Amino acid sequence: MSTVKTYHSINSTNKYASFSISKMEDIYAKRDGKADEPHRHDYYTVLLVAKGSGTHSIDFNAYTLADQQIYFVSPGQVHQVIEKQKSVGFVMTFSTTFLVENSVHLSFIDSLNLFHDYGQSPPLPLDAGQLQKLIGYCTEINQLHYGTSPMKELAIGAYLKLLLIDCNTLCAINPLESSLNLSGNHTIKTFKEHVNERYREQHSTSYYAEQMHITPDHLNRTIKNALGITAKEYIQSRITTEAKRLLYFTDLTTKEIAFNLGFSEPSHFSAFFKKCTKISPSDFKHQKV
Repeated sequence: MSTVKTYHSINSTNKYASFSISKMEDIYAKRDGKADEPHRHDYYTVLLVAKGSGTHSIDFNAYTLADQQIYFVSPGQVHQVIEKQKSVGFVMTFSTTFLVENSVHLSFIDSLNLFHDYGQSPPLPLDAGQLQKLIGYCTEINQLHYGTSPMKELAIGAYLKLLLIDCNTLCAINPLESSLNLSGNHTIKTFKEHVNERYREQHSTSYYAEQMHITPDHLNRTIKNALGITAKEYIQSRITTEAKRLLYFTDLTTKEIAFNLGFSEPSHFSAFFKKCTKISPSDFKHQKV
């Protein structure tokens, strides 16, 4: 059974590295312009594109790679960059270890409306001023990373946090503001954790609400206000994204995938998948050919 290619280490020559930054033009030259196969990482990726032309696919959603945009890819998300010509920009990768060791709390990352575990992960468009500001941060980070300054990683963590805060303020939905409501923020975090643990067996909003000792209506309002989608839509997104990964990257049959994802009958899975994605599982699987 074939599986999706996964990068476990940020640096192939240093398995202990927890942060890296490279220029997109250098990566393009190193790979001789050839795209990597669809893959995923065990770490976070930030892709700042000053100039670009092509496609960036994240969890099977294709986005146009263009000038003045920035992408955020979470651990586990399947993505692929296909460039029509050499891009200009920066690629940063960092692990949770880097964040913890350099005074960037994981709760801060969770509070941002930037990194999504699955579903839609569109790029954030930037105007000329915003782009230059972010390039300034990346340039400082790049110089620090390849320099020998004392406590350089702590300085990189500070610049990275500034970059993420600036990007978050550009989003239409800003959980940094709503995170002042600690109970709501806790509800979102707990809900996401429960879904990620049990989405293969439990598909209903009422189940997760019961586990959290709140009403389904309260759960839906909280998730809708923070994420722009209902709790049910969030659960469906998690299931369909995993279904796409299994359909595309494994040799499992539709029947096997249906049972793997907690459906009692393959027909129920097929109907669910087509309702959520507008395409049948078999047609989606054939797309890779």
